[in-house]
Amino acid sequence: MKKLFAITLVAGSLITVSCVSKKKYLELEGNYNDTRSELQKTQVEKEEIEAKYAKIEERVANYNAKISSLTDSNNAKLEQYENVVLSNNDKEKMKKALANVDQNKLAEAKTLQDSMNLIVSHNLKKNLDNSLIAEGEEDDIEINIDETVVMITISDKLLFKSGSYKVNPKADNLLERLANVINSEPALEVMVEGHTDAQTVKPGSYIKDNWDLSVERSTAVIRKLQEDFNVAPEKLIAAGRSSFHPLTENESKEGRATNRRTRIVILPNLDKFLALLSAN
Repeated sequence: MKKLFAITLVAGSLITVSCVSKKKYLELEGNYNDTRSELQKTQVEKEEIEAKYAKIEERVANYNAKISSLTDSNNAKLEQYENVVLSNNDKEKMKKALANVDQNKLAEAKTLQDSMNLIVSHNLKKNLDNSLIAEGEEDDIEINIDETVVMITISDKLLFKSGSYKVNPKADNLLERLANVINSEPALEVMVEGHTDAQTVKPGSYIKDNWDLSVERSTAVIRKLQEDFNVAPEKLIAAGRSSFHPLTENESKEGRATNRRTRIVILPNLDKFLALLSAN
């Protein structure tokens, strides 16, 4: 009886151990399967990332190859400064041009654009000093140069009759000289501003008000420059300022005469400047 009890006890113990082992096995098997599944997922993600990275590397390599292939006629490598691409040849041309400008101003230049503007300004000043103002016109034409922006103010008595926007034929010589200055430097844009005094336009006139008059006058000058003196129209900008930018008071006859004027604003065009460098 005791032996039977002992056998039964051992058998029960084995069954219990067997059950626990199987449960533990199933748990471990589940963990294994989960880990294996996660590993496979991670491997797939890794392969996807590697594929994307390979494509990026290929695109970068192609992009760099295109950049390296961009050379000018002398196979000069291109370099980029402040979003402006210059070849080695362009830089040499700029160095030669900058040798002629005011060295004090060049020392103050902080950017490539400043240096380009100095070159254009230098060329403009040469032409303005030598050719624009004729004898007897000194009091009616004023030239101001602010950094690289050139402003030429012309009294209306040289250009128009009172209240009219028809250009006086006597102004042809002046406008021709101005056109020669503009045409001498291709890297320019030119804004022609019409300014009036504060007096109201006479009733019955074709012109409604001083806004109309200032715009018509600036447009008339532009048409003259384009049609008679071959200034490229894409370089020209018409602007009417009416009476709202006076140089002096409008109460006196002299003050009103001063305020009636046409202002020519000459602006360097850097895109055209770079094109000129590459073309030479």
